[in-house]
Amino acid sequence: MTRGRLEAFSDGVIAIIITIMVLELRPPHGTQLADLSPLIPKFLSYVMSYIFLGIYWSNHHHLLQVCRHVNGPVLWANLHLLFWLSLIPFVTAWMGENHFASLPVAAYGGVLVCSAIAYYILTRKLLAVHGADSPLAQALGNDFKGRISIVIYLAGIALCWVNPLLSCALYAFVACMWLIPDRRMERVVEK
Repeated sequence: MTRGRLEAFSDGVIAIIITIMVLELRPPHGTQLADLSPLIPKFLSYVMSYIFLGIYWSNHHHLLQVCRHVNGPVLWANLHLLFWLSLIPFVTAWMGENHFASLPVAAYGGVLVCSAIAYYILTRKLLAVHGADSPLAQALGNDFKGRISIVIYLAGIALCWVNPLLSCALYAFVACMWLIPDRRMERVVEK
């Protein structure tokens, strides 16, 4: 099976997830600038989630550019990733609506860590198809950023009971870590 159908389906699902997220942003009833202030937590949680979804979309695209074909286990691993990503609008809205309270921030971190684990599983399934000496294996290397992201998300979940905003700062740190372009896949594709 080729990767094109998997990539097109994933692109569509991520686009729908972003659309659902933006539909959660409701305009204020007033016309004054001050009427926007209660929306700040919702908007900030939306921005963070939009960035995470953009990172997943971009990395997913680069990952599949290195692949030649996929199989059944890869399809299921990809659906597993999309399942966790599809929960982002729910936890984003919950966190923003409740002004970054501990439990919603923990739930947000839980979805982030499960998404990261699902992405890791997807890479392992793709490696099983392509082999340890494949360009994909070379591009992934030891995947330090992927593994350390999971650790930081778990630390954020534990910390949210002490200081939920610090947890959000850890989640944002992971996003910043991934915003720095990861040239591993691009180098392999260029070869």
